[in-house]
Amino acid sequence: MPFLGQDWRSPGQSWVKTADGWKRFLDEKSGSFVSDLSSYCNKEVYDKENLFNSLNYDVAAKKRKKDMLNSKTKTQYFHQEKWIYVHKGSTKERHGYCTLGEAFNRLDFSTAILDSRRFNYVVRLLELIAKSQLTSLSGIAQKNFMNILEKVVLKVLEDQQNIRLIRELLQTLYTSLCTLVQRVGKSVLVGNINMWVYRMETILHWQQQLNSIQITRPAFKGLTFTDLPLCLQLNIMQRLSDGRDLVSLGQVAPDLHVLSEDRLLWKKLCQYHFSERQIRKRLILSDKGQLDWKKMYFKLVRCYPRKEQYGDTLQLCRHCHILSWKGTDHPCTANNPESCSVSLSPQDFINLFKF
Repeated sequence: MPFLGQDWRSPGQSWVKTADGWKRFLDEKSGSFVSDLSSYCNKEVYDKENLFNSLNYDVAAKKRKKDMLNSKTKTQYFHQEKWIYVHKGSTKERHGYCTLGEAFNRLDFSTAILDSRRFNYVVRLLELIAKSQLTSLSGIAQKNFMNILEKVVLKVLEDQQNIRLIRELLQTLYTSLCTLVQRVGKSVLVGNINMWVYRMETILHWQQQLNSIQITRPAFKGLTFTDLPLCLQLNIMQRLSDGRDLVSLGQVAPDLHVLSEDRLLWKKLCQYHFSERQIRKRLILSDKGQLDWKKMYFKLVRCYPRKEQYGDTLQLCRHCHILSWKGTDHPCTANNPESCSVSLSPQDFINLFKF
């Protein structure tokens, strides 16, 4: 750098050997630097604004695409595998936890309701979720819950079977939603309150449709239930596991009413659902001094849960901790996978995801 007083020359310029010349030189250079800095800052701000606008455009485009997909699809989110690995902790191989909502999305309940062996199982599971587990589901799982429920209702309206079962399910769900919707602002339910109010209106519409069902008598003329011998009629009635079905059957005809009041029939029903200890605590005597098994049954139902029996259930492999429907192939390394499988009741399924 030249010292003060030396000749300073730059392209197209000549400076005198004075302090004033040095001062003017610094002023011009600093002005040029400020101008360049200002230009650079303006360019950087411009680039950031363009980047921000671009990101906003991408987010908006993705949101529109997602909303369009959600509005057009009413089917369950399907996965290729019809099983799920249930893990309750993180390992080197797997990270995170398996949730109830994730299992609900993966286990293909939409197809299961079409199988008569699995129908009651799925309905009972939906009822348990509606009672206490609806808020534990993710947004997608809650949507799948409503889609599966709609398929269940449509199936019952078409088949005219299991009407009372679905009425109870809808009433349970509606009662739960009446409480939960009041707490939407507290992040209890996923989604807009208007969406849940619409779903509640849909549930009321389904209930009206079920209440208006008129079961018509079959057109064919052939052998009916009352044409069978009394011993066969009684044998068939003994296979009904719900006392309300016996009462309903007894209202069809006077002869069936007599059979539905059979003491032995109600005794077997009580012994099927309840233990001897539970029965001894709820003894009721009739006017004749005999045990009134019918009254005892309905009193026991109010005090204790009934025994649940299903044609097909979900199974958990104790060897590889994979949850699947019975008969579903899953990657198990056990020599005899069938011996490692344990059947799960709907409540066992819920308890499996309580951490």
